[in-house]
Amino acid sequence: MRKLTYLALIAAIAGAAPAFAGGLSELVPEPVIQPVVPLATGADWTGGYVTGRLGYGDVTDPTGGDGLTYGIGGGYDWDLGDWVVGVAGNYDGANIDLDTAGDSLDSIARLGVRAGRDLGSTLVYATAGAARADATIGGADLSDSGWYAGIGLDYALTDRMTVGGELLTNRFDDFDGTGSDLRATTASVNLGLRF
Repeated sequence: MRKLTYLALIAAIAGAAPAFAGGLSELVPEPVIQPVVPLATGADWTGGYVTGRLGYGDVTDPTGGDGLTYGIGGGYDWDLGDWVVGVAGNYDGANIDLDTAGDSLDSIARLGVRAGRDLGSTLVYATAGAARADATIGGADLSDSGWYAGIGLDYALTDRMTVGGELLTNRFDDFDGTGSDLRATTASVNLGLRF
């Protein structure tokens, strides 16, 4: 009977041998696959914004003059991937005394469109539209409508704050029937809040 027990034990061990074929090696963990997270490529320019503006204006017609400009602006942009389009408006008060005593450019208001290239955190754009200027000429308060065009740049400091600048030419033909054209170039630095 002892022989039969040994034979049964040997048969059981031989039957279980394939289960131990790998030996007592350590288990190899399966690799963990990390999810792919897209990297942020820059700002999303879609949305509204307001800006504070500080700049400089140079009037060449009808007489010369230059001085400080200051104001507010705002608009709405649509980010189309590589390109951004939008509507924009601003109002600049001006402290520009013209060469003729008592004459001055008092303000310029603008409403137009802008379109530019989305370079991630930087937006480079061209802008154009309608403009309205108020001036004191010959002791009279005059105003007239004209147009503006120019270029600008905005840089996203954060997803809500921007800093930028604009260079604009402002043209008013036969300003308020005076027979003189009013031409002014303005440059401004803008600090913006997007929402």
